[in-house]
Amino acid sequence: MAALFTPLQIGAVTLKNRIVVSPMCEYSAENGFANNWHMVHLGSRAVGGAGLIITEAAAVSPEGRISPSDLGIWDDAHITNLRNITQFIKEQGCAAGIQLAHAGRKSSTTVPWKGSKVIPPEEGGWKEIYAPSAIPFSEHYGMPVALTTEGIHQVVADFKAAAKRSLEAGFQVIEIHAAHGYLIHEFLSPLSNHRTDEYGGSFENRIKVLLSVVAAVREVWPADHPLFVRISATDWADGGWNLEESTKLAAILKDKGVDLIDCSSGGLAIHQKITVGPLYQTPFAEHIRKETGIKTGAVGLITTAAEAESIISEGKADLVIMAREMLRDPYFPIHAAHALKDESLKWPIQYERAKPRH
Repeated sequence: MAALFTPLQIGAVTLKNRIVVSPMCEYSAENGFANNWHMVHLGSRAVGGAGLIITEAAAVSPEGRISPSDLGIWDDAHITNLRNITQFIKEQGCAAGIQLAHAGRKSSTTVPWKGSKVIPPEEGGWKEIYAPSAIPFSEHYGMPVALTTEGIHQVVADFKAAAKRSLEAGFQVIEIHAAHGYLIHEFLSPLSNHRTDEYGGSFENRIKVLLSVVAAVREVWPADHPLFVRISATDWADGGWNLEESTKLAAILKDKGVDLIDCSSGGLAIHQKITVGPLYQTPFAEHIRKETGIKTGAVGLITTAAEAESIISEGKADLVIMAREMLRDPYFPIHAAHALKDESLKWPIQYERAKPRH
């Protein structure tokens, strides 16, 4: 058996293999509701054999959406459609995960294929967008309002309520989105957090919002259900959040009930300078795993079976979290098993007649 196809148990959940469908925004919801597109998009990748399917970022509040077309979980009415999707995913032998998010200062924008420009209130955008400090992401984004202490408490409460709904919707894994320049990441980075109160300044103060969210989620999320946190391991910008702080944070999160760190990077600073190449973020997952002992997921330009296998077999991460390659090939796990000559991955019985023979 290839290492990529060995099971991984995290709490009460056993993933049948190490391949994860990364959260990828589809910008296809209306008023936050999942629909047929989400069923087919996520369901086809479950048919394709991934061990864990994670939804796109689901906003914990209406103003927490990146765009008006984002998935949401701020209303009990969202649960039914999501439950239909999780049921199908689990029927394929896959685990169902959801990423909970708040877009912060990068919210109230058009969908990418319309230019990702700020939508003013008179055109259906939010009346206010929020951030740790009144610093816009760029000149093309709106000016955020600095969250008050009461506002921060509300955000934490929104994550808690979303976690409870996630359980009711049948999800087995929650990932808290603390990366890519969205609200929680904005608190972590000194480039976006210029606060002078208990939530700004020192490392200990800047991580408080994330720790509060983790604690609140764990109050309603069963102890034996996996809890992931996605971070940007570095801002790729001078004076920003960095790998040293990420490693320190990961050790703390491990003690707070987090099971795995999903190691991405960037997204906070418009002037970031990223050196991109195959597996370019995998060293972050490897470093954090080695230094803290927490499980990690590697993500970023992982496109071949050999690359994915090397990450697991060489102990660089515990999971391979794939995005764009899964858009290109929903059946990547099936094709990877064939390439690695691994017979352990079961094909859907409906497709067995097409299975190639080694």
